[in-house]
Amino acid sequence: MKSSPIRLKQKLSPAAAKRKATRDTKAAMTKKRKDRKAENQRIGQRSDSDLHHTGSGVKRVSIKNNRGNYGQGTRTE
Repeated sequence: MKSSPIRLKQKLSPAAAKRKATRDTKAAMTKKRKDRKAENQRIGQRSDSDLHHTGSGVKRVSIKNNRGNYGQGTRTE
């Protein structure tokens, strides 16, 4: 995320950052995550929506609804 104009970096100690990076990498490489990534590539991403994986399949959700908590706003999150 070095090129992102939005700074989302957490303020962690070097040791904690290393542990988190290891955890995140391990979570990204699970079979479930790999299957979801492959499915997303087969379906194809569009610039106006995000893909949500549900128990019954994949649902396409508009960016507006996804980022805006489906009309509830993000103030309470």
